[in-house]
Amino acid sequence: MIKLVAIFCLLTLFGLSNADIQANKLFELLKSKRSRNTPVLNTLTLLNEATDEYTPVYIAPQDGLAQLDKILALPGQPEGVNLNQYSGYVTVNPNAGRALFYYFVESPTDSSTKPLVLWLNGGPGCSSMMGAMTELGPFRINSDGKTLFMNDYAWSNVANMLFLESPAGVGFSYSNTTSDYDRSGDKNTADDAYVFLVNWLERFPQYKTRDFYITGESYAGHYVPQLAYAILLNNKKTNQTIINIKGIAIGNAWIDDETSLKGMFDYWWTHALNSDATHDAILKYCDFASDSSSAMCDNITDKAFIEKGNIDIYNIYAPICLTPNQRNTSTVPGSIDNFDPCWQSILEFYLNDSMVQKALHAKPTSWELCSEVITSWNDSAVTIIPIIKYLIENGQRLWVYSGDVDARVPVTASRYSINILNLPIETAWRPWYLNKEVGGYLEAYKGLLLITVRGAGHAVPSYQPQRALALFSSFLGGILPPSS
Repeated sequence: MIKLVAIFCLLTLFGLSNADIQANKLFELLKSKRSRNTPVLNTLTLLNEATDEYTPVYIAPQDGLAQLDKILALPGQPEGVNLNQYSGYVTVNPNAGRALFYYFVESPTDSSTKPLVLWLNGGPGCSSMMGAMTELGPFRINSDGKTLFMNDYAWSNVANMLFLESPAGVGFSYSNTTSDYDRSGDKNTADDAYVFLVNWLERFPQYKTRDFYITGESYAGHYVPQLAYAILLNNKKTNQTIINIKGIAIGNAWIDDETSLKGMFDYWWTHALNSDATHDAILKYCDFASDSSSAMCDNITDKAFIEKGNIDIYNIYAPICLTPNQRNTSTVPGSIDNFDPCWQSILEFYLNDSMVQKALHAKPTSWELCSEVITSWNDSAVTIIPIIKYLIENGQRLWVYSGDVDARVPVTASRYSINILNLPIETAWRPWYLNKEVGGYLEAYKGLLLITVRGAGHAVPSYQPQRALALFSSFLGGILPPSS
Protein backbone atom coordinates (compact mmCIF):
# COMPACT_ATOMS: atom_id res chain seq x y z
CA MET A 1 0.00 0.00 0.00
CA ILE A 2 1.34 3.42 -0.95
CA LYS A 3 1.98 6.27 1.41
CA LEU A 4 -1.24 8.30 1.53
CA VAL A 5 -0.44 11.13 3.93
CA ALA A 6 -0.37 13.83 1.25
CA ILE A 7 -3.61 12.56 -0.23
CA PHE A 8 -5.43 13.00 3.03
CA CYS A 9 -4.25 16.57 3.37
CA LEU A 10 -5.99 17.21 0.08
CA LEU A 11 -9.20 15.68 1.42
CA THR A 12 -9.52 18.65 3.73
CA LEU A 13 -9.65 20.89 0.67
CA PHE A 14 -11.69 18.89 -1.84
CA GLY A 15 -15.12 17.44 -1.30
CA LEU A 16 -15.50 17.33 2.46
CA SER A 17 -18.47 19.69 2.46
CA ASN A 18 -20.55 16.90 0.95
CA ALA A 19 -18.49 13.84 1.79
CA ASP A 20 -19.64 10.60 3.36
CA ILE A 21 -17.89 10.74 6.71
CA GLN A 22 -18.08 6.94 6.94
CA ALA A 23 -15.65 6.54 4.05
CA ASN A 24 -13.47 9.43 5.27
CA LYS A 25 -12.87 7.41 8.45
CA LEU A 26 -11.73 4.54 6.28
CA PHE A 27 -9.13 6.66 4.58
CA GLU A 28 -7.97 8.14 7.85
CA LEU A 29 -7.24 4.56 8.87
CA LEU A 30 -5.27 3.91 5.70
CA LYS A 31 -3.26 7.03 6.37
CA SER A 32 -2.51 5.93 9.92
CA LYS A 33 -1.26 2.57 8.71
CA ARG A 34 1.48 4.36 6.82
CA SER A 35 2.19 7.27 9.18
CA ARG A 36 2.95 5.17 12.27
CA ASN A 37 3.88 1.62 13.11
CA THR A 38 0.33 0.38 13.54
CA PRO A 39 -0.04 -3.28 14.51
CA VAL A 40 -1.86 -4.96 11.63
CA LEU A 41 -4.05 -7.96 12.27
CA ASN A 42 -2.70 -10.81 10.18
CA THR A 43 -5.85 -12.62 9.14
CA LEU A 44 -3.99 -15.79 8.20
CA THR A 45 -2.48 -15.90 11.67
CA LEU A 46 -5.93 -15.31 13.18
CA LEU A 47 -7.29 -18.32 11.32
CA ASN A 48 -4.32 -20.49 12.18
CA GLU A 49 -4.63 -19.66 15.88
CA ALA A 50 -8.16 -21.04 16.10
CA THR A 51 -8.25 -23.74 18.78
CA ASP A 52 -10.80 -26.05 20.31
CA GLU A 53 -10.59 -24.23 23.62
CA TYR A 54 -13.57 -22.13 24.59
CA THR A 55 -13.80 -19.45 27.21
CA PRO A 56 -17.44 -18.75 28.10
CA VAL A 57 -18.46 -15.18 27.34
CA TYR A 58 -20.17 -12.87 29.79
CA ILE A 59 -23.97 -13.29 29.89
CA ALA A 60 -26.07 -11.00 32.07
CA PRO A 61 -29.65 -11.64 33.26
CA GLN A 62 -31.96 -10.33 30.54
CA ASP A 63 -35.45 -11.10 31.84
CA GLY A 64 -37.89 -8.25 31.31
CA LEU A 65 -35.40 -5.95 29.58
CA ALA A 66 -36.92 -6.33 26.12
CA GLN A 67 -40.21 -4.83 27.27
CA LEU A 68 -38.37 -1.95 28.93
CA ASP A 69 -36.56 -1.31 25.64
CA LYS A 70 -39.77 -1.04 23.63
CA ILE A 71 -40.17 2.33 21.90
CA LEU A 72 -43.62 3.83 22.27
CA ALA A 73 -43.09 6.17 19.31
CA LEU A 74 -40.23 8.12 17.81
CA PRO A 75 -40.71 11.89 17.87
CA GLY A 76 -42.09 13.06 14.55
CA GLN A 77 -43.06 9.66 13.25
CA PRO A 78 -46.19 9.48 11.06
CA GLU A 79 -49.56 8.59 12.49
CA GLY A 80 -50.83 5.04 12.27
CA VAL A 81 -47.44 3.33 12.27
CA ASN A 82 -47.74 -0.36 13.07
CA LEU A 83 -44.20 -1.30 14.06
CA ASN A 84 -42.61 -2.90 17.08
CA GLN A 85 -39.42 -0.94 17.73
CA TYR A 86 -36.90 -1.46 20.51
CA SER A 87 -33.69 0.23 21.53
CA GLY A 88 -31.33 0.29 24.46
CA TYR A 89 -28.05 -1.01 25.78
CA VAL A 90 -26.47 -4.43 26.12
CA THR A 91 -23.53 -4.65 28.52
CA VAL A 92 -20.61 -6.54 26.98
CA ASN A 93 -18.10 -6.02 29.79
CA PRO A 94 -19.42 -5.24 33.30
CA ASN A 95 -15.99 -4.64 34.82
CA ALA A 96 -15.17 -1.91 32.32
CA GLY A 97 -18.76 -0.66 32.16
CA ARG A 98 -18.79 -1.18 28.40
CA ALA A 99 -22.20 -1.22 26.72
CA LEU A 100 -23.34 -1.24 23.11
CA PHE A 101 -26.46 0.53 21.83
CA TYR A 102 -28.90 -1.16 19.48
CA TYR A 103 -32.04 -0.26 17.55
CA PHE A 104 -34.31 -3.14 16.55
CA VAL A 105 -37.30 -3.14 14.21
CA GLU A 106 -39.54 -6.16 13.89
CA SER A 107 -41.13 -6.76 10.53
CA PRO A 108 -44.70 -5.39 10.55
CA THR A 109 -46.04 -8.61 8.96
CA ASP A 110 -45.28 -12.21 9.93
CA SER A 111 -42.31 -11.25 12.07
CA SER A 112 -42.34 -14.68 13.72
CA THR A 113 -41.47 -16.40 10.44
CA LYS A 114 -38.91 -13.94 9.09
CA PRO A 115 -35.14 -14.03 9.63
CA LEU A 116 -33.10 -11.83 11.94
CA VAL A 117 -30.62 -9.56 10.16
CA LEU A 118 -27.87 -7.48 11.76
CA TRP A 119 -26.77 -4.30 9.97
CA LEU A 120 -23.36 -2.67 10.56
CA ASN A 121 -22.06 0.58 9.14
CA GLY A 122 -18.33 0.96 8.75
CA GLY A 123 -15.84 3.75 9.17
CA PRO A 124 -14.20 2.31 11.22
CA GLY A 125 -15.95 4.04 14.08
CA CYS A 126 -19.19 5.13 12.39
CA SER A 127 -22.73 4.64 13.60
CA SER A 128 -25.20 2.11 12.23
CA MET A 129 -27.94 4.63 12.94
CA MET A 130 -26.90 6.00 9.56
CA GLY A 131 -28.18 2.79 8.03
CA ALA A 132 -31.26 2.85 10.23
CA MET A 133 -32.31 6.46 9.51
CA THR A 134 -30.91 7.29 6.06
CA GLU A 135 -30.69 3.96 4.22
CA LEU A 136 -32.79 0.89 4.97
CA GLY A 137 -34.73 1.54 8.17
CA PRO A 138 -38.51 2.08 8.39
CA PHE A 139 -38.23 5.87 8.43
CA ARG A 140 -36.34 8.70 6.76
CA ILE A 141 -35.95 12.14 8.30
CA ASN A 142 -37.56 15.15 6.65
CA SER A 143 -35.33 18.11 5.86
CA ASP A 144 -36.66 19.95 8.92
CA GLY A 145 -34.69 17.49 11.07
CA LYS A 146 -37.72 16.98 13.30
CA THR A 147 -40.26 14.83 11.49
CA LEU A 148 -40.11 11.44 9.84
CA PHE A 149 -41.67 9.86 6.77
CA MET A 150 -42.09 6.19 5.89
CA ASN A 151 -39.56 4.30 3.85
CA ASP A 152 -41.72 2.13 1.61
CA TYR A 153 -38.67 0.04 0.76
CA ALA A 154 -37.44 -0.62 4.29
CA TRP A 155 -35.62 -3.90 4.73
CA SER A 156 -37.87 -4.56 7.72
CA ASN A 157 -40.56 -5.36 5.14
CA VAL A 158 -38.86 -8.73 4.64
CA ALA A 159 -36.75 -9.24 7.79
CA ASN A 160 -36.43 -8.31 11.44
CA MET A 161 -33.68 -5.68 11.39
CA LEU A 162 -31.15 -5.13 14.18
CA PHE A 163 -28.81 -2.11 14.03
CA LEU A 164 -25.74 -2.06 16.29
CA GLU A 165 -23.53 0.91 17.15
CA SER A 166 -20.10 -0.65 17.46
CA PRO A 167 -17.51 -0.51 18.97
CA ALA A 168 -17.95 1.34 22.28
CA GLY A 169 -17.41 5.04 21.71
CA VAL A 170 -19.52 5.05 18.53
CA GLY A 171 -22.84 6.88 18.63
CA PHE A 172 -24.67 6.13 21.87
CA SER A 173 -22.43 3.16 22.75
CA TYR A 174 -20.00 3.88 25.58
CA SER A 175 -17.53 2.61 28.13
CA ASN A 176 -17.05 3.85 31.66
CA THR A 177 -13.37 2.97 31.19
CA THR A 178 -12.27 5.56 28.68
CA SER A 179 -9.00 3.76 27.95
CA ASP A 180 -11.18 1.20 26.11
CA TYR A 181 -11.45 3.75 23.30
CA ASP A 182 -7.66 3.60 22.84
CA ARG A 183 -7.86 -0.17 22.36
CA SER A 184 -10.31 -0.08 19.45
CA GLY A 185 -9.55 -2.32 16.51
CA ASP A 186 -10.84 -5.13 14.32
CA LYS A 187 -10.47 -7.95 16.84
CA ASN A 188 -11.98 -6.18 19.86
CA THR A 189 -14.87 -4.98 17.70
CA ALA A 190 -15.68 -8.52 16.58
CA ASP A 191 -15.28 -9.90 20.11
CA ASP A 192 -17.64 -7.33 21.65
CA ALA A 193 -20.17 -7.71 18.85
CA TYR A 194 -20.24 -11.45 19.50
CA VAL A 195 -20.83 -10.92 23.24
CA PHE A 196 -23.55 -8.42 22.33
CA LEU A 197 -25.34 -10.98 20.13
CA VAL A 198 -25.21 -13.73 22.75
CA ASN A 199 -26.73 -11.40 25.34
CA TRP A 200 -29.24 -9.84 22.92
CA LEU A 201 -30.54 -13.30 22.05
CA GLU A 202 -31.06 -13.91 25.77
CA ARG A 203 -33.08 -10.70 25.88
CA PHE A 204 -35.07 -11.73 22.79
CA PRO A 205 -35.03 -15.55 23.10
CA GLN A 206 -37.67 -16.02 20.41
CA TYR A 207 -34.91 -15.25 17.88
CA LYS A 208 -32.42 -17.82 19.16
CA THR A 209 -33.25 -20.41 16.52
CA ARG A 210 -34.13 -17.96 13.76
CA ASP A 211 -32.07 -17.84 10.57
CA PHE A 212 -29.50 -15.09 11.07
CA TYR A 213 -27.66 -12.94 8.52
CA ILE A 214 -25.17 -10.08 8.81
CA THR A 215 -25.10 -7.17 6.37
CA GLY A 216 -23.17 -3.92 6.15
CA GLU A 217 -21.20 -1.55 3.96
CA SER A 218 -17.82 0.17 3.58
CA TYR A 219 -15.43 -0.84 6.41
CA ALA A 220 -18.08 -3.35 7.40
CA GLY A 221 -16.26 -5.32 4.72
CA HIS A 222 -14.06 -6.05 7.74
CA TYR A 223 -16.68 -6.02 10.50
CA VAL A 224 -19.16 -8.40 8.88
CA PRO A 225 -16.86 -11.27 7.78
CA GLN A 226 -14.87 -11.07 11.02
CA LEU A 227 -18.02 -11.32 13.15
CA ALA A 228 -19.34 -14.16 11.00
CA TYR A 229 -16.02 -15.95 11.48
CA ALA A 230 -16.20 -15.44 15.26
CA ILE A 231 -19.73 -16.85 15.31
CA LEU A 232 -18.81 -19.94 13.29
CA LEU A 233 -15.74 -20.56 15.41
CA ASN A 234 -17.64 -20.25 18.68
CA ASN A 235 -20.57 -22.29 17.38
CA LYS A 236 -18.17 -25.21 17.02
CA LYS A 237 -16.84 -24.87 20.57
CA THR A 238 -19.50 -23.35 22.77
CA ASN A 239 -21.92 -24.83 25.23
CA GLN A 240 -23.64 -21.44 25.31
CA THR A 241 -25.83 -19.88 22.62
CA ILE A 242 -25.55 -21.31 19.10
CA ILE A 243 -26.17 -18.51 16.59
CA ASN A 244 -27.92 -19.83 13.48
CA ILE A 245 -25.89 -17.83 10.96
CA LYS A 246 -26.67 -18.50 7.30
CA GLY A 247 -24.76 -15.85 5.37
CA ILE A 248 -23.48 -12.32 4.89
CA ALA A 249 -23.93 -9.50 2.39
CA ILE A 250 -21.42 -6.63 2.17
CA GLY A 251 -21.87 -3.49 0.09
CA ASN A 252 -19.14 -1.31 -1.47
CA ALA A 253 -16.94 -3.17 0.96
CA TRP A 254 -13.29 -2.60 1.77
CA ILE A 255 -11.98 -6.15 1.46
CA ASP A 256 -8.33 -5.95 0.45
CA ASP A 257 -6.03 -2.92 0.72
CA GLU A 258 -4.05 -3.51 -2.46
CA THR A 259 -6.91 -4.25 -4.86
CA SER A 260 -9.18 -1.61 -3.34
CA LEU A 261 -6.64 1.17 -3.90
CA LYS A 262 -5.94 0.02 -7.44
CA GLY A 263 -9.68 -0.28 -8.08
CA MET A 264 -10.32 3.25 -6.83
CA PHE A 265 -7.84 4.95 -9.15
CA ASP A 266 -8.86 2.78 -12.11
CA TYR A 267 -12.49 3.77 -11.52
CA TRP A 268 -11.59 7.45 -11.44
CA TRP A 269 -9.88 7.18 -14.80
CA THR A 270 -12.61 5.10 -16.48
CA HIS A 271 -15.27 7.56 -15.27
CA ALA A 272 -13.47 10.63 -16.59
CA LEU A 273 -12.42 11.98 -13.21
CA ASN A 274 -8.71 11.73 -14.09
CA SER A 275 -6.68 12.34 -17.21
CA ASP A 276 -4.93 9.65 -19.22
CA ALA A 277 -1.57 11.12 -18.28
CA THR A 278 -2.31 11.00 -14.54
CA HIS A 279 -3.59 7.45 -14.67
CA ASP A 280 -0.62 6.29 -16.73
CA ALA A 281 1.71 7.86 -14.17
CA ILE A 282 -0.10 6.15 -11.28
CA LEU A 283 0.38 2.80 -13.02
CA LYS A 284 4.03 3.62 -13.61
CA TYR A 285 5.06 4.99 -10.21
CA CYS A 286 2.72 3.39 -7.65
CA ASP A 287 3.04 -0.15 -6.35
CA PHE A 288 -0.08 -0.81 -4.31
CA ALA A 289 1.23 -4.19 -3.19
CA SER A 290 4.31 -2.68 -1.56
CA ASP A 291 4.81 -0.99 1.77
CA SER A 292 7.30 1.34 0.15
CA SER A 293 6.42 4.63 -1.47
CA SER A 294 8.04 7.26 -3.61
CA ALA A 295 7.81 11.00 -4.07
CA MET A 296 6.68 10.42 -7.64
CA CYS A 297 3.78 8.26 -6.51
CA ASP A 298 2.78 10.72 -3.79
CA ASN A 299 2.84 13.61 -6.24
CA ILE A 300 0.78 11.89 -8.92
CA THR A 301 -1.87 10.62 -6.50
CA ASP A 302 -2.10 14.17 -5.13
CA LYS A 303 -2.77 15.31 -8.69
CA ALA A 304 -5.48 12.68 -9.10
CA PHE A 305 -7.37 14.13 -6.12
CA ILE A 306 -7.04 17.64 -7.50
CA GLU A 307 -8.23 16.63 -10.96
CA LYS A 308 -11.47 15.05 -9.74
CA GLY A 309 -12.58 18.39 -8.24
CA ASN A 310 -15.27 19.06 -5.66
CA ILE A 311 -17.80 16.31 -6.31
CA ASP A 312 -19.58 13.83 -4.10
CA ILE A 313 -17.12 10.98 -4.52
CA TYR A 314 -19.60 8.58 -2.88
CA ASN A 315 -22.08 9.21 -5.71
CA ILE A 316 -20.30 10.99 -8.53
CA TYR A 317 -23.54 12.09 -10.23
CA ALA A 318 -25.35 13.33 -7.11
CA PRO A 319 -25.75 16.97 -6.04
CA ILE A 320 -23.54 18.07 -3.16
CA CYS A 321 -24.58 19.70 0.09
CA LEU A 322 -23.47 23.29 -0.43
CA THR A 323 -25.05 24.74 2.72
CA PRO A 324 -25.22 22.05 5.42
CA ASN A 325 -26.03 24.59 8.13
CA GLN A 326 -28.80 26.16 6.07
CA ARG A 327 -30.83 23.08 5.24
CA ASN A 328 -34.46 23.32 4.22
CA THR A 329 -36.28 23.64 7.55
CA SER A 330 -39.77 23.39 6.07
CA THR A 331 -42.08 20.57 7.02
CA VAL A 332 -42.71 19.61 3.40
CA PRO A 333 -42.70 15.81 3.40
CA GLY A 334 -39.62 14.20 1.92
CA SER A 335 -39.62 11.70 -0.91
CA ILE A 336 -38.04 8.28 -0.77
CA ASP A 337 -36.98 8.83 -4.39
CA ASN A 338 -35.02 12.03 -3.67
CA PHE A 339 -32.15 11.62 -1.23
CA ASP A 340 -31.26 14.85 0.57
CA PRO A 341 -27.56 15.69 -0.02
CA CYS A 342 -27.46 17.37 3.41
CA TRP A 343 -28.47 14.13 5.15
CA GLN A 344 -25.55 14.20 7.58
CA SER A 345 -26.52 17.46 9.27
CA ILE A 346 -30.20 16.41 9.25
CA LEU A 347 -29.40 13.12 10.97
CA GLU A 348 -27.19 14.75 13.60
CA PHE A 349 -29.87 17.36 14.31
CA TYR A 350 -32.53 14.69 14.83
CA LEU A 351 -30.51 12.29 16.98
CA ASN A 352 -29.26 15.10 19.21
CA ASP A 353 -32.80 16.13 20.11
CA SER A 354 -33.32 15.36 23.81
CA MET A 355 -36.81 13.94 23.20
CA VAL A 356 -35.46 11.61 20.52
CA GLN A 357 -32.72 10.37 22.82
CA LYS A 358 -35.28 9.82 25.58
CA ALA A 359 -37.54 7.86 23.24
CA LEU A 360 -34.56 5.71 22.22
CA HIS A 361 -33.66 5.06 25.88
CA ALA A 362 -30.23 6.51 25.14
CA LYS A 363 -27.96 8.20 27.64
CA PRO A 364 -27.87 11.98 27.01
CA THR A 365 -25.10 12.20 24.45
CA SER A 366 -23.62 14.53 21.92
CA TRP A 367 -24.32 12.09 19.09
CA GLU A 368 -21.94 12.06 16.13
CA LEU A 369 -22.03 10.14 12.87
CA CYS A 370 -18.49 8.88 13.45
CA SER A 371 -16.69 8.72 16.76
CA GLU A 372 -14.36 11.49 17.86
CA VAL A 373 -13.34 9.65 21.05
CA ILE A 374 -11.85 6.78 19.07
CA THR A 375 -8.69 8.43 17.82
CA SER A 376 -6.75 5.34 16.75
CA TRP A 377 -7.48 1.92 15.29
CA ASN A 378 -5.03 -0.58 16.65
CA ASP A 379 -5.40 -3.55 14.32
CA SER A 380 -6.70 -3.77 10.79
CA ALA A 381 -6.27 -6.70 8.45
CA VAL A 382 -4.62 -5.86 5.14
CA THR A 383 -6.98 -8.38 3.55
CA ILE A 384 -10.17 -10.21 4.50
CA ILE A 385 -9.82 -12.71 1.67
CA PRO A 386 -8.76 -15.64 3.95
CA ILE A 387 -11.86 -15.14 6.09
CA ILE A 388 -14.07 -14.99 2.99
CA LYS A 389 -12.55 -18.30 1.90
CA TYR A 390 -13.31 -19.76 5.34
CA LEU A 391 -16.94 -18.59 5.17
CA ILE A 392 -17.38 -20.13 1.72
CA GLU A 393 -15.83 -23.41 2.87
CA ASN A 394 -18.24 -23.47 5.81
CA GLY A 395 -21.33 -23.14 3.63
CA GLN A 396 -22.21 -19.50 4.24
CA ARG A 397 -24.16 -17.55 1.62
CA LEU A 398 -21.93 -14.67 0.59
CA TRP A 399 -23.01 -11.71 -1.57
CA VAL A 400 -20.80 -8.75 -2.44
CA TYR A 401 -22.93 -5.92 -3.79
CA SER A 402 -21.84 -2.59 -5.20
CA GLY A 403 -23.48 0.70 -6.07
CA ASP A 404 -21.94 1.47 -9.45
CA VAL A 405 -21.55 5.24 -9.08
CA ASP A 406 -19.48 5.10 -5.88
CA ALA A 407 -15.91 6.22 -6.54
CA ARG A 408 -14.58 5.72 -3.01
CA VAL A 409 -14.88 1.91 -2.72
CA PRO A 410 -16.03 1.26 -6.27
CA VAL A 411 -17.17 -1.80 -8.17
CA THR A 412 -13.72 -2.14 -9.73
CA ALA A 413 -12.28 -2.62 -6.23
CA SER A 414 -14.84 -5.35 -5.49
CA ARG A 415 -14.10 -7.12 -8.78
CA TYR A 416 -10.34 -7.03 -8.26
CA SER A 417 -10.72 -8.35 -4.70
CA ILE A 418 -13.01 -11.20 -5.75
CA ASN A 419 -10.66 -12.15 -8.57
CA ILE A 420 -8.04 -13.05 -5.95
CA LEU A 421 -10.25 -15.96 -4.94
CA ASN A 422 -10.15 -17.46 -8.46
CA LEU A 423 -13.56 -19.06 -8.01
CA PRO A 424 -15.29 -21.00 -10.81
CA ILE A 425 -18.06 -19.05 -12.54
CA GLU A 426 -21.49 -20.65 -12.26
CA THR A 427 -23.63 -17.89 -13.83
CA ALA A 428 -21.94 -15.66 -16.39
CA TRP A 429 -22.19 -11.87 -16.21
CA ARG A 430 -25.74 -10.74 -16.97
CA PRO A 431 -28.18 -7.95 -16.16
CA TRP A 432 -30.85 -8.32 -13.51
CA TYR A 433 -34.24 -6.61 -13.79
CA LEU A 434 -36.80 -4.84 -11.65
CA ASN A 435 -40.00 -3.41 -13.14
CA LYS A 436 -38.71 -4.17 -16.66
CA GLU A 437 -35.61 -2.02 -16.09
CA VAL A 438 -32.04 -3.13 -15.55
CA GLY A 439 -31.46 -2.98 -11.81
CA GLY A 440 -27.80 -3.86 -12.14
CA TYR A 441 -25.54 -6.72 -13.16
CA LEU A 442 -24.36 -9.92 -11.56
CA GLU A 443 -21.93 -12.78 -11.84
CA ALA A 444 -22.32 -15.89 -9.70
CA TYR A 445 -19.23 -17.79 -8.61
CA LYS A 446 -19.05 -21.01 -6.67
CA GLY A 447 -19.79 -19.83 -3.14
CA LEU A 448 -20.10 -16.08 -3.85
CA LEU A 449 -22.22 -13.64 -5.81
CA LEU A 450 -21.04 -10.29 -7.14
CA ILE A 451 -23.96 -8.00 -7.89
CA THR A 452 -24.16 -4.31 -8.81
CA VAL A 453 -26.95 -1.81 -8.28
CA ARG A 454 -27.34 0.60 -11.17
CA GLY A 455 -27.36 4.25 -10.19
CA ALA A 456 -26.51 3.66 -6.52
CA GLY A 457 -23.73 5.31 -4.57
CA HIS A 458 -21.65 4.16 -1.62
CA ALA A 459 -24.72 3.76 0.61
CA VAL A 460 -26.78 1.72 -1.85
CA PRO A 461 -30.24 1.89 -0.17
CA SER A 462 -30.02 5.68 0.17
CA TYR A 463 -29.94 6.24 -3.59
CA GLN A 464 -31.76 3.21 -4.98
CA PRO A 465 -34.07 2.01 -2.19
CA GLN A 466 -36.38 -0.10 -4.37
CA ARG A 467 -33.53 -1.89 -6.13
CA ALA A 468 -31.73 -2.36 -2.82
CA LEU A 469 -34.80 -4.04 -1.31
CA ALA A 470 -35.16 -6.29 -4.35
CA LEU A 471 -31.52 -7.31 -4.00
CA PHE A 472 -31.88 -7.90 -0.25
CA SER A 473 -35.02 -10.01 -0.73
CA SER A 474 -33.21 -12.15 -3.30
CA PHE A 475 -30.28 -12.55 -0.92
CA LEU A 476 -32.52 -13.77 1.89
CA GLY A 477 -34.24 -16.18 -0.49
CA GLY A 478 -30.97 -17.47 -1.88
CA ILE A 479 -32.10 -16.83 -5.45
CA LEU A 480 -30.72 -14.66 -8.22
CA PRO A 481 -32.77 -11.62 -9.23
CA PRO A 482 -34.66 -12.14 -12.49
CA SER A 483 -32.87 -11.97 -15.84
CA SER A 484 -35.68 -10.18 -17.63
